[in-house]
Amino acid sequence: MSMLKEGQVYPAVIEGYASGGEGVARVEGMAVFVKGAIRGERVEVFIEHIGHNAAWGHIEKLRSPSPARIEPDCPYYRACGGCQFRHMAYEEELEAKRRRVEDALRRIGGADVAVSVIHGAENTRRYRNKVQFPVADGAIGYYAGRTHRVVDIDDCLLQPELDTVCRAAVKDWMERFQIPAYDERTGKGLIRHLFLRTNSAGEALCCLVINGKSLPHGSELVDALRAAAPTLAGVVLSVNTRKTNVILGSEFRTLWGRDWLEETLCGHTFRLSVPSFFQVNRAQTEVLYRRALDFAALTGTETVVELYCGIGTISLTLAERAARVIGVEVVPPAVEDARENARRNGLAGKTRFECGDAGDLAAKLEKEGVRPDVVVVDPPRKGLAPEVVDTIARMNPDRVVYVSCDPATLARDVKRFGELGYVPVRAEAVDLFPRTAHVEAVALLQRETS
Repeated sequence: MSMLKEGQVYPAVIEGYASGGEGVARVEGMAVFVKGAIRGERVEVFIEHIGHNAAWGHIEKLRSPSPARIEPDCPYYRACGGCQFRHMAYEEELEAKRRRVEDALRRIGGADVAVSVIHGAENTRRYRNKVQFPVADGAIGYYAGRTHRVVDIDDCLLQPELDTVCRAAVKDWMERFQIPAYDERTGKGLIRHLFLRTNSAGEALCCLVINGKSLPHGSELVDALRAAAPTLAGVVLSVNTRKTNVILGSEFRTLWGRDWLEETLCGHTFRLSVPSFFQVNRAQTEVLYRRALDFAALTGTETVVELYCGIGTISLTLAERAARVIGVEVVPPAVEDARENARRNGLAGKTRFECGDAGDLAAKLEKEGVRPDVVVVDPPRKGLAPEVVDTIARMNPDRVVYVSCDPATLARDVKRFGELGYVPVRAEAVDLFPRTAHVEAVALLQRETS
């Protein structure tokens, strides 16, 4: 049993990193997560909280700083929960992320495969093309770490400057007309979130998520936004009156302009509405999709099935080199968008998009006798359900390309695939979210031959 005590200070050496970006030390036999610590540092850590299997603390005194330690370039970094790595050199951040993916594959997945490379971003600032700001009384910004307290942020270094001026215009409008912010504790108030989407052409789409059916002084809001952001494409309302942590509602209404932006990705054009899923870092997404395409090793004759295809971004990239691509997605509007995107890019004849649960539709394709050469999956953070893995294995593809936003669930699923005869042979990481703890990975699994 650990002898650690809350409120006490202990000497420690930081040995590595947790999935949330904290430094990890072992003190009195217990793992301690230390915010803002860097591998190799000697610190004195103040223990804030002790759980069943781990403890959390902060640096009380830095005895031996890492050569990778730098001064954070954001004045909100200590209070805001949006970034986790602004206190270290980017090279150290990349190595932390590469090791996280490799360690998960080996420790959880039992896979003897190295993560040979992590593809770092050329631009680590202002790369996000989508921002969702929570709104509280007097504040529009991000949540403080591990809380729902909104930190008011004038300018975030992850977002385009266009978002900064739109945020300021909305905040000024709320103050001028005394528009109340939503209070999640009471369910009262109107403005819940400010959603902003931008594209590489420099346009912006602004959406206010409201706890009500109408917006007072809406015309004044439109005027304020248009004056602040001349490249504004549209202003949209999203109605969400439920007491929930889900951000967007299911009802959308356009106040002014259009309710979509166009963006190009891997040579294809996509139309994006507010609820459309699209990766937040366009440049690094192209790197990720190129790696997935390389792993798929297509020659032009293959049938490819993509599960969790969204609006078809990866499917269309695959269709350029495959004979046909069948995309599966559970969200009906996304499927309609995927079909329209295929038509817009001249690939409708090589693609087919089906709407439904990935497991059910994979089983349906199996019954139809579809025998894909390659299956590509890009699931949400929770990964693949066991029955989806089972169905993919029964479809007997030569290769499975797994695109993942969570190394732990990737590793769990890789282990399951291994039990069914699919062995990981390559894995790489791609940094889509510089200065945060998130990392994407792509793994290639090949069917074992007897």
